[in-house]
Amino acid sequence: MRAIPLVNGLTARWAAAAPARGGSVFSAAGLWPLLAFLADGATGRVREELADTLGVPADQAAAAARELLGLLERVEGVESALGLWTARTVELEEPWTAGLPAGAHGVLTGDPGADRAALDAWAARRTGGRIGRMPVRLDRNSSLVLATASALRTDWEEPFSGDIGVWAGGLPSGADVAGLRRTTTDLDAVGVARAHGGAVTEVRVRGTNGLDVHLLLGEERMTPGQVLAAGVEILGGRLTAVPGGRLPLGDAGPGLCVARQRVREPAPPSVVLAAVEFALTCEHDVAAHPDPFGLATAVDGRPGHFPGISRAPLALRSVHQTATAVFSAEGFRATAVTAAEAIWLSAEELPYETTVVRASFHRPFGFLAVHRASGLVLTAGWVTWPKAWREEDYGWPEQGDETPVVF
Repeated sequence: MRAIPLVNGLTARWAAAAPARGGSVFSAAGLWPLLAFLADGATGRVREELADTLGVPADQAAAAARELLGLLERVEGVESALGLWTARTVELEEPWTAGLPAGAHGVLTGDPGADRAALDAWAARRTGGRIGRMPVRLDRNSSLVLATASALRTDWEEPFSGDIGVWAGGLPSGADVAGLRRTTTDLDAVGVARAHGGAVTEVRVRGTNGLDVHLLLGEERMTPGQVLAAGVEILGGRLTAVPGGRLPLGDAGPGLCVARQRVREPAPPSVVLAAVEFALTCEHDVAAHPDPFGLATAVDGRPGHFPGISRAPLALRSVHQTATAVFSAEGFRATAVTAAEAIWLSAEELPYETTVVRASFHRPFGFLAVHRASGLVLTAGWVTWPKAWREEDYGWPEQGDETPVVF
């Protein structure tokens, strides 16, 4: 599918744009189709910038987005949806709406409280309750909201056991954390690649439903963006990881040592994986860093960039994403809600221009949640703050246990 390498490329660029420190979780698979539908209805420079970011011509973007959404609907363990809500005063262009999924279109009533309740309920329903708020402002000026939502879950083929771990580096350093440990005989699940900036150790944790999580540990001097980009290049075949069975004795890669060990009884070669539990919630103001996403002109505050969506003077006010990820002894869960909000804005209402400044394993590592068959990266992230150690049984965190991280 043509969209898969393009979405994975956006994953790598998003990782490179993220802060060098601090945990993060994000879903380019949730943002890419939203940008594609915007590109389909855009004109001028906005259309060009979005097409460059997407990697497909704007007149093919909506079709590629529909292919991607269709793939996500067929992937076991993944639920996805696209929703559109418009004010009654906004008349949509039929060719554009014809490309949306059936039943996707709802109404903004103009009552901020009622609209907030309806959109929040949609986000909660589509993410199994893990994200209970649509990431938009929503007021009487809100004229259009375009959103995607996704939820993925997988259980490990070989679960971990829990133990006390110690976190070295990142935040907090030296603290007792919820450690995870397991031993397998799959040496091919471990590999080391030589990437730009240094070596990266990759460990693939297989899920029961065709979804895997790739843990990525780079050399300490490497940035999160370099490590996650290396993971994307390994997936795409542009980097080759030497598998565990071919690694030399001694220190073979970051956090990886190969040694001969005496045992009581005959045993095959094995991999002992020590990791940590983590639970992340992250909010992204995509429009505050518009260049990597092709939104520099789209969010300039001017109306009329999207005549293919509507002849109404719509101005794109915001693009936000809320994403979560939980990695535990039993499996992996991740959700994302991505929303673009536009307002009705007549050109006469903006006689002046102004400048707007918007401020917004056992050490830090990255992760990619991947659909095994297609190689599509569904969720990616960087962990600097694992879950704290507790004596209770390992289970899924209660709602609200996640460590909040704002990007």
